Amino acid sequence: MDAVDDAILRELAADARLPFRELGARVGLSANAAAARVRRLVADRTIRRFTIVTDASPTRPGTGLEVLIEVRLADGTTNEAFTAALDAGFPQVIDAVHVTGSYDYLLHAFVADPAALDLLVRRLKREAGVGQTFTRLALRGH
Repeated sequence: MDAVDDAILRELAADARLPFRELGARVGLSANAAAARVRRLVADRTIRRFTIVTDASPTRPGTGLEVLIEVRLADGTTNEAFTAALDAGFPQVIDAVHVTGSYDYLLHAFVADPAALDLLVRRLKREAGVGQTFTRLALRGH
């Protein structure tokens, strides 16, 4: 990682759909060099995914629920296996932070409704090696 990689990450965090030509111009590279840098950042997992963030405020009808899920891994589940499962099949989870304390991870997710939340939690337990969860609904963001 160097200053150019940092600049690329800042630009893509603001707009993940930025064309390579424009990205390169903003960070002082050609379009091909910018594309090569982005491919390397993806390959070494500095960039894990390209996504969008929507305003899922519960005050807007039909926009769904924003949830924070504390996760304790089941005995025998490794951090690597858990994060690989998240990356492979849980697009609702937009961020997973390894934390200290009585839980192992804090997940930030968006779901359509309570039934979708229930399904997400059951799938985390069944498919991602989660032993226990504690879920909070976000009332509003800042």
